[in-house]
Amino acid sequence: MKDGFLKTAAATPAIRLADCAYNAKQILLCMEQARQKGAKLLVLPELCVTGYTCGDLFLQSALLGQAQAALEQIRVGSHGSDLIAVVGAPLIFENKLYNCAIFIQNGRYLAAIPKTYLPNYGEFYELRWFTPAPVQNGKISIGEESLPFGTRILLCCEQLPGLCIAAEICEDLWAADPPSTKHAIAGATVIVNPSCSDEIIGKAQHRRSLVSAQSARLCCAYLYADAGDGESTTDLVFAGHNLICENGALLAESRLFQNEMAITEIDLDRLAFERRRMTSFPPAKDEEYQKISFSLRLSPTQLTRRVHPYPFIPSSADDRRERCEEILTMQAAGLARRLAHTHAKSAVIGLSGGLDSTLALLVAVRAMKKLGRPAVDILAVTMPCFGTTRRTKSNAQRLAEAYGTSFREVDITAAIAQHFSDIGQDPQKLDVTYENCQARERTQVLMDLANQNDGLVIGTGDLSELALGWATYNGDHMSMYGVNASVPKTLIRHIVAYEAAACGDPALQRTLEDILATPVSPELLPADNGEISQKTEDLVGPYALHDFFLYYVVRWAFAPAKIHRLACYAFGNAYDPDEIKKWLVSFYRRFFSQQFKRSCLPDGPKVGSVSLSPRGDWRMPSDACAKIWLAQAEAL
Repeated sequence: MKDGFLKTAAATPAIRLADCAYNAKQILLCMEQARQKGAKLLVLPELCVTGYTCGDLFLQSALLGQAQAALEQIRVGSHGSDLIAVVGAPLIFENKLYNCAIFIQNGRYLAAIPKTYLPNYGEFYELRWFTPAPVQNGKISIGEESLPFGTRILLCCEQLPGLCIAAEICEDLWAADPPSTKHAIAGATVIVNPSCSDEIIGKAQHRRSLVSAQSARLCCAYLYADAGDGESTTDLVFAGHNLICENGALLAESRLFQNEMAITEIDLDRLAFERRRMTSFPPAKDEEYQKISFSLRLSPTQLTRRVHPYPFIPSSADDRRERCEEILTMQAAGLARRLAHTHAKSAVIGLSGGLDSTLALLVAVRAMKKLGRPAVDILAVTMPCFGTTRRTKSNAQRLAEAYGTSFREVDITAAIAQHFSDIGQDPQKLDVTYENCQARERTQVLMDLANQNDGLVIGTGDLSELALGWATYNGDHMSMYGVNASVPKTLIRHIVAYEAAACGDPALQRTLEDILATPVSPELLPADNGEISQKTEDLVGPYALHDFFLYYVVRWAFAPAKIHRLACYAFGNAYDPDEIKKWLVSFYRRFFSQQFKRSCLPDGPKVGSVSLSPRGDWRMPSDACAKIWLAQAEAL
C-alpha cells in the first residue's frame, strides 16, 4: 500500500441456486485467491450466497436460515485475514426482507448495506420479495453478532486515511440519483457494487459506461462485481462482467461468460489530489453517516495496473490518429481566430526543418484554409548560421514548397559575426553567449519581417521545452502566438507522423519522415562534417522521461519517490533506476529555476490536461524554492 496503491478485486464465483453451503465454499475460494494475489478488498455479486434468481424461494424460511448459516461459514473462514470481502445475501430486519451487501473481515461482520432502488420492471420483480432500504440506520443480528445496518455507512481505514468505502447495489447505479453520489460527498473514495445484471446485446457497453462515468463524476474508485455462472437461465443469461474503474478510467475488466476475477491497484493519492484540485467537489459532509473503522496490515503493493510510459500518447493506433487530428484542429482554430482578430495579413514562421517548426507550419496551413486564405499568406523563413546542416535547410525549403507557402532565406552568419565584434565575443568560444546570440537574432529577424508584412510571428516552442526552460529568453522563447505551447515533444512526433501518413503526397511524406528521423537539435554549434553535432537529449535528457515527469508533477502533484517508482515500472529495462533518478533531479532543478520564462509566455491554445500557461493552469512564483523536491529526489 506504499505510495497510496491498494490492490482490489471484483470476482464471480460459480454458484448453485439455493445451495448456500456450496456457495459459501465458492466464495471462500474466491477470497483465498484474492488474498494470494495481494488484494485487500474483494467485491462479490449481488445475492451470491443464495443466487439472485431464486424467485419465490426467497420467501422460504429454510433458504433464509441456510443463508445465515452460510454467512457464518464465510465469517469464520475469513478469520486471520485482513481482506475485506463484500458478500451479497438476503437479511431480515424488523420483519422485512432486504437485499444486502455484507462487509466481512477477519472473522467479524463490519456492516450490512441494504439496496435502495428495487427494480420492478421488465424481467425484474424484486419488490415481490424485498423492501427498499430504510431511511435511518439501525442494528441487525447475524447469528450472535450485531452489526450496523443501513445505507449511510462509511468504512474507514485506520492506517490509510484516504481509504473510505461505501456500497450501493446493482440498480442503485442505474437510478437517477444513485446513493453513491451522497456516499462520495460524505467522504467515500471507494464505491463497491455487488450486482446481478443480465446480459443482452449492447448492455456490456452501457454497463461499462455507467461505471466509468460514475467513477469520474465522483472522483472515486468504483468496483463492480457481476453474477455469472450458476444463475438461472430460464429466461436470462448472466455474464459475470466485473469492472474496476478509477476517476473515469477503466483499470480492469473481466471477459464475459468466463467467471473471471478483475484485479488491479487503485491509486488513493490520485483520487485525493483530484478532489482537492476540483473546487466544485464539495467538502466532506458526513453528519448523517455512521463511520466504522477497520484495520489493514500495511504491506508493499506489487504494481500490475497499466502505467503508460508515454502518458500524453493514446495506446491504440485509432485513438492516436483521432488525438492527432483533434489537436491539429484545435491549434488551427486558435491561430485562425488570432489572425482574424488582429487582421494580420501574414503568419511568419521560423522554419528550421525540425519537429516543432514543422508542426507550427502544419497548423498555419490549416488555419489559413479555415479562413479561406491562400497558403502564400504564410511566410516561412529559414535562417542558416554556424550549425545549420544541409539536411535541415533542405527539408525546410521542401516543406514550404510542398504546402505552397511563401519562403525566404535570411543568412544570419554575417550579422552574428558583427554582433560578436560589437560585444567582444570570441567566436571560438562556444559558450551560451555564442548559442543564444543566434537564437535572439533569429527572433529579431522574424519580428521585423512580421512588421514588414503586417503579420504575426508564430511561436514554435513546445510544452516539453517550456517545462525544462529549453528556450532562449527573448529569443525563441518569444513570439506573438505560440501554437505548440501545450503540446509535448513526444506527442509532436506522432502528429507529424500522422500528417506524413495522411498527406497523400509521396514527396512530402518522405520529407516529413526525414524530419522525424533527424536528431532533435537547436543547431547552435558548428556542424560536424555536415552533420548535427548538438543533440538536445544528450544535454537535457530523454524527452520520454521528461514528459513522463512533467505529467505526474503537474497533473497529479505526485511526490518524487512515487514518480520515480512509476517511471521505473513503466519504462522497464529501457532506463535503469539510477538514470531515471539522474534525470528526475535534473527535471526538478530546471523546472523550478526556469519558471521566470513561463511567467511571460505569449498566448497559445491549450489542447490537453497539462498546460504551463501563467494565465491558466500553472501559477507558480518565479523564485519558488525547489529544496523539498530536490531533497526527496536525491534521496532515492
